[in-house]
Amino acid sequence: MGQDVRLRLEKNEESLNSHACRSANSRGRTKVESPSPIRTEFQRDRDRVLHSKSFRRMKHKTQVFISPVGDHFVTRLTHTLEVAQIARTISRALNLNEDLTEAIGLGHDMGHTPFGHIGEDELGKLSPLGFRHNAQSVRLVEKLEKDGKGLNLTEEVREGMLHHSKPKGDFMSSTLVEGIGLEAQVIRISDAIAYLNHDLGDAFRAGVLTEADLPYETKEFLGRRHSERVDRMVMDIICTSSGLLENTSLTSPPTISMSRSMRDATNTLRNFMFERVYMPVDSGPEGKTARLIINVLYEALDSNHDLIPNEFLEIGETIDHAIVDYISGMTDGFAIRTAESLSPGAGQVFAS
Repeated sequence: MGQDVRLRLEKNEESLNSHACRSANSRGRTKVESPSPIRTEFQRDRDRVLHSKSFRRMKHKTQVFISPVGDHFVTRLTHTLEVAQIARTISRALNLNEDLTEAIGLGHDMGHTPFGHIGEDELGKLSPLGFRHNAQSVRLVEKLEKDGKGLNLTEEVREGMLHHSKPKGDFMSSTLVEGIGLEAQVIRISDAIAYLNHDLGDAFRAGVLTEADLPYETKEFLGRRHSERVDRMVMDIICTSSGLLENTSLTSPPTISMSRSMRDATNTLRNFMFERVYMPVDSGPEGKTARLIINVLYEALDSNHDLIPNEFLEIGETIDHAIVDYISGMTDGFAIRTAESLSPGAGQVFAS
């Protein structure tokens, strides 16, 4: 069969939107490799991410609620799968490169610490290197995976992983996505759609919120059910962005965006979630204990380098890198057990 399959797949990509990224035109990998006979470059990247150890560990990492009681709370892995699904739907409708979108989506959160953004924030405060999970995701695929060899992903996938993170406030401003490819922009906005809606569901599940607590705009404009809210957001993005992608008179690259009314409603929901869910969880007993555990781990490793596994000492450029790489790669359960062994009682809040 030779390269017939890959060539056919690349030929199919020629019919994509003129602004889409085609695998045959990829900017390539750091280490040059022979092409696959049956997969495009972005399909190879997707598969490498999917089979990586970092991807598997996400099933035991927090999304928002730490160590919840119940089988239906979102984990970092289920969040990732929801992002990839939403992003593929949008990419398919806009005739963009689904494979590139999926590869970015599956890998975008692999660098997250245990305990979600709480762990990320605390580790960033402790380490002189700082810490951002998006940059750590790229570090994982460039340097840490496969015993220091990395996954050697294409530049487009690594770029999308790096730029998916969003600031507080209006994260949909066009100035924030200048120079970012459309498939990476799709992931960026799909990430927000996924977490806002499933985190809202988890808040209901945990008894933190009820439907009656939601802002009027959320209930009346976005809808009263999870599926309705996601559908309306996705449909709005497709309808708003499709016109921009087909506009041949644009003097600058198009952006993936929402209508003004949908953008306002989404930002209202996002601000509400920060105020009523994310910040209270951070300041609650589980959040405080999560920060304590990160501190226990960091201080112990920083004062006794023998506690750091050799694989991290060998790969890390400095001791600081080794400590950050080791802690950020831990699952919630492993972080709790390790902290308990170092400081008995540190994770008592999470004891079943």
